[in-house]
Amino acid sequence: IDEIEALSSIYGEDWCVVDEDEKIYCIKISDCLDQPKWTLCLQVILPPGYPTEEPPIYQLNAPWLRGQDYTELANSLEEIYLQNLGESILYLWVEKIREVLVEKAQSSEPEPDIKKTSEEVDEDDGEDFLLDYEPIREDPIKMLNYVTSESQEDEELPPIHHGNPITDRRSTFQAHLAPVVTTRQVKRVLEKLYENKKIASATHNIYAYRIYCEDKQTFLQDCEDDGETAAGGRLLHLMQILNVHNVLVVVSRWYGGILLGPDRFKHINNCARNVLVE
Repeated sequence: IDEIEALSSIYGEDWCVVDEDEKIYCIKISDCLDQPKWTLCLQVILPPGYPTEEPPIYQLNAPWLRGQDYTELANSLEEIYLQNLGESILYLWVEKIREVLVEKAQSSEPEPDIKKTSEEVDEDDGEDFLLDYEPIREDPIKMLNYVTSESQEDEELPPIHHGNPITDRRSTFQAHLAPVVTTRQVKRVLEKLYENKKIASATHNIYAYRIYCEDKQTFLQDCEDDGETAAGGRLLHLMQILNVHNVLVVVSRWYGGILLGPDRFKHINNCARNVLVE
């Protein structure tokens, strides 16, 4: 409790409580305060045995974090844990990640290519989704094109369920769910949802899916932030915690002009959890 209170004080708005009861937290880390180029979200679950007997369960979320970068950073965090067995290590982890981000910013590496910023700067989006037709945005769907071909477009469209919307300070969140067993079905569901003018014009359509591969006994899973930084990773993490199989969850968010801060992540997770329970 002391550690959590201290970290909340140190990191302020960058510290987010995802689920107080389950001790799930998220820390947004960047290379600098003024104009960050490199950012990353560290999501942690503190098990009952932390810190004396168990390490935190963690997830690193950043659109640029892949392959060797991920492996090196994960190894660094585990090394810090082993060097400080039985001690509180979240602060050490956060500062190690920040050190890596600062090194990236100071090196000659090109900046990460972020296609869209978070809703916190989309201040002109209001209630436009209630107006006439707006063009369909296809970016999230195109991300799946690498796993499907034109000859496979006849994949059966699964049933789509729509959850009850949650509204807070003029922002509205609504979750949509479909059972899926292939990535082609994921693509079909996304295309079907985007045929709806209201959904297509949402400020963000965040999604995550988990498909269990019986033959390999592994999960095929992925997520998309759609401009709401780290929201897709949090949604996928929720699905992992709930241990759901063969399902796609999409959360549409229509921004109402008033900043919600960390509350928006709570609403995204809540409406996703509700539709999964239903």
